[in-house]
Amino acid sequence: MRFNIFKNTVLLFVLVMISCASKGKSSTNEKGEILDHTSANISTSVQNDSTIVVGANQTDVYLPLLIGKRIGIVANQSSVVFIDEKLKTKNRSYTHLVDSLVSLKIDVNNVFAPEHGFRGKADAGERIKDGVDTKTGVPIISLYSANKKPKLQQLKETEKYESDISKGVSKIDIMLFDLQDVGVRFYTYISTLHYVMEACAEANIPLIILDRPNPNGHYIDGPILEMEHKSFVGMHPIPVAHGMTIGEYAQMINGEKWLANGIQCDLKVIPIKNYNHNLSYSLPIKPSPNLPNDKAINLYPSLCFFEGTNVSAGRGTEMQFQIFGSPFLNKDSFGFKFKPQPNEGSKYPKHQNKICFGKDLTKVDTINALNLKWLIESYNTTKNKSEFFNAFFTKLAGSKILQQQIEAGLSEEAIKVTWKDGLERFKETRKTYLIYP
Repeated sequence: MRFNIFKNTVLLFVLVMISCASKGKSSTNEKGEILDHTSANISTSVQNDSTIVVGANQTDVYLPLLIGKRIGIVANQSSVVFIDEKLKTKNRSYTHLVDSLVSLKIDVNNVFAPEHGFRGKADAGERIKDGVDTKTGVPIISLYSANKKPKLQQLKETEKYESDISKGVSKIDIMLFDLQDVGVRFYTYISTLHYVMEACAEANIPLIILDRPNPNGHYIDGPILEMEHKSFVGMHPIPVAHGMTIGEYAQMINGEKWLANGIQCDLKVIPIKNYNHNLSYSLPIKPSPNLPNDKAINLYPSLCFFEGTNVSAGRGTEMQFQIFGSPFLNKDSFGFKFKPQPNEGSKYPKHQNKICFGKDLTKVDTINALNLKWLIESYNTTKNKSEFFNAFFTKLAGSKILQQQIEAGLSEEAIKVTWKDGLERFKETRKTYLIYP
């Protein structure tokens, strides 16, 4: 064990003071808008509640639990501790959670990386390789390759006790989970959460979740996934926009016994302070390469359906999930055009180097429900309707019904009526697991 209490008292005190001091007010202009994000951060005019304190900043709560323990961490570029909650003139200061813990001599045994990798630069769907973090020297284990669930041998030494997992010698005593989710069923961080919870439950390892706000937490909408269409982009019978933080969602996974064989994880959630689901929260760090700003995050639940069609949602541009278009849409009906090119997060974009006709949604008002009108309009005006949908659409929708409804000519209003009963049942179930109003 490498932790030395005496040598690191000062560093521990600093991080605890960060937690206690993180209720400072954000810098705002006369309209109440938060000022001055750097180009690396998300540009926004959405007002944050300045008193929100994320789980990672509550070091006084979770650091004492880590002393003398071997730690595994599920983390990416969004897993940060804010040095100062205020937005300064040029930067919002933060340090990565892994860097902070390593500097305190907490024994970080492994980092487990989700889709897009530990530093968050890989393409959607790109296979992530194991490696070593060059900054800290901590081994990185990919949870987005052939191995989407931590393997037993990555959590425990089991060679001497193969017949009884519970007697294995731990490589990891506690697992931390700190990912910025966006509250959408097909955003794969909640699928990674499922598998991490399952692996921890099977290995008798406690899991601590450092909770963060859901930027789409203000509404619940979409069809409920039918379990015959379960996949890594949809593992549970929930709507597209579920309106829960990742900590609340973990409690639902446990409570509904969705893990294999109904097992349950030894779970502790470090809640967000001063948060409720109706507060706007602007993410200071991109949660993934193709969600560059608040507008993209807000439109993502609606525009991601295009991933299951021959229409581009803007990958290969600098307006990902804020525009849509295709070479096959009627250019007379869609005046906006763009040409996808390889860029960070999309090495091989759909319709690369081809002119796509569609719409620019960068100026639309913030939406508070799924928008199907863009999808329906695109289907109705495409040149060859039989080639519009692909097999991935059913995985995103969670059933075959939505495609059938669009092909049958149903309106958005008529389609949403068919979701009503499922959404009401989900909302009732959801109440049991809420941490925040």
